Amino acid sequence: MDNLFWKNTLILILVTDPLGNIPLFISALERVAPGRKWKVILREVLIATALLLLLMIGGRGAFAMLGVGDASLRAAGGVILLLISINMIFPGAGARIGQGTEKGEPLIVPIAIPLIAGPSAIATVMLLVANQPGRLLTHIGSLGIAMLLTMLSLFLSTQLKRLVGENVIAAIERLMGLVLTAVAIDMILSGAAAYFLAL
Repeated sequence: MDNLFWKNTLILILVTDPLGNIPLFISALERVAPGRKWKVILREVLIATALLLLLMIGGRGAFAMLGVGDASLRAAGGVILLLISINMIFPGAGARIGQGTEKGEPLIVPIAIPLIAGPSAIATVMLLVANQPGRLLTHIGSLGIAMLLTMLSLFLSTQLKRLVGENVIAAIERLMGLVLTAVAIDMILSGAAAYFLAL
């Protein structure tokens, strides 16, 4: 396992934000019967993983058909990550993505999409392949680890919130947002550089 693998894994963990989403996971799962929670969690994570894998494998080709180049995709992904990271550092007073008043057992929305496979995760998986198209297995491995951590945070969401408290979770989320901001700026600058070099 090389540096690229660990870098990609870290980026995917940051954008899926398993710790920061714990309060939303708890809210989305509160109406699920205790005996069914593990089945719902497994189903939602598998759906999100399948979607991200599909976009990782075929998303670049779809953008190529639309005439969107790698440089543009890299810069666009950086902008999306930057917006997500700013929201992580300075959370708004309103509802966050995936937070709502849905009744009953969640199916796809809001856990699989957009809490796990949200806009930032979708942009990131396509961006990873655009940057290193010959390392698909490395990208899939990174996604697998990120999804395992997300599943773990879902299973342990109530216990983690009780153990560390909301303030610690909020502090960790802001720290993750700061790291993600630096990654986003790097993506925007590298995308812009690649675009101008190609002119």
